[in-house]
Amino acid sequence: MTGGSRQHFCDRLAALVDERRSRVVLGLDPDPAALWPEALEHLEGAEGGGRLARVHSAEAVAAHCRAAIVAAGPACVAVKLQLACFERLGAPGWEALEGTVAVARDHGLLAIADGKRGDVPVTARAYAQALVGETQGPFGAVEGLGVDAFTANPLLGRDSLEPLVEAAAAAGAGAFVLVRTSNPGGADLQDEGDPPLYERLARLVDDLGAAHAGHSGLSLVGAVTGATQPELLGRLRELMPRAVFLLPGVGAQGGRVEDLAAAFEPHPAAGLVTASRSIVNAHLERGGEPAAAAAAAAEELRAAAWEL
Repeated sequence: MTGGSRQHFCDRLAALVDERRSRVVLGLDPDPAALWPEALEHLEGAEGGGRLARVHSAEAVAAHCRAAIVAAGPACVAVKLQLACFERLGAPGWEALEGTVAVARDHGLLAIADGKRGDVPVTARAYAQALVGETQGPFGAVEGLGVDAFTANPLLGRDSLEPLVEAAAAAGAGAFVLVRTSNPGGADLQDEGDPPLYERLARLVDDLGAAHAGHSGLSLVGAVTGATQPELLGRLRELMPRAVFLLPGVGAQGGRVEDLAAAFEPHPAAGLVTASRSIVNAHLERGGEPAAAAAAAAEELRAAAWEL
C-alpha cells in the first residue's frame, strides 16, 4: 500500500460509493455556445470581443458547471472535467477549471482531470506537477490543480507512465490509463495484434498498479475501458483484477449501463460509469428546466448502476 498527503484514492472512492450508493461520474465538457441559460443571467448586457470574450465565456462556463454540479452532484461520486473544454478559453478558462474543482469538493465529489496526458518522462513529471503536485520555483512552491485523479495515455510506454503513477501515489490520487476507449476509431489500433493491444495495455496497468493497492484492495492505477465495448469487460477484468474501471460511453455514445456488470465484480467501487451529455443535456430530450432534468437523469443512472 502506498502513502501520501491524503488517504489512498481508492479508499476515499470506496467510502463515497458506499455512502451515496452511487457509481456515477458526472462528465463536464462545457461548450460555451451551449450553456444552461442560468449560466448567462449574471452576464446579461456584458460587453464582448477581444479578451473580454475569453473572460466572460470562462465566467459563464464556471457558472454552468456549478449549476450542473448542484443539480446532478447528489447522485454522483465524482466529476470528470474535460480539460480541453477549459483550456481553449486561455488563462480565464484555467481559472474556471480551478473554480470548478473547488465547487466539486464543496459538494463532496472527487475531481478527475480528463486530459489523457502522456509524454517522455521529463515532460510526464511536469504534467504530474500540474495536475496533482507542485512546482518549485524561485519564489516558492507553485501548487498544481490538485485533482483527485487524472487520465493518462500509455502509448509512449512504461517510462512515460511511471512519473505520473509515482506522483499520484505521493498525492493520494489516482491515474486512469487508456486501455480500450469508447470511440469507434479505438478499434483501429487497440484491437490489433495478437494479443490485441488492449490486452497488452491491461497487463501494463496491472503490473504498474500491483504495489499501489489500498485497504479496499483496489489500485490507484485504474483503466479507461469504454462502456461501448461491454463484451470485452470480462477479459479486461481478468487481466486487471485490482483496477478501477472508468467507463465512458453510456448514453449519447450508445453504451448501456445494464451491460457493465463485469466491471463491478471485485468491489462495489471497481467501476465508475461516466455520463456527460446524457445528464447535462437531458432537458433537450425530456423538456423542462435543465437542472431538474439533469438531476432526474443522474438519479436514474445512479439507481440503474447500483442495481448491478
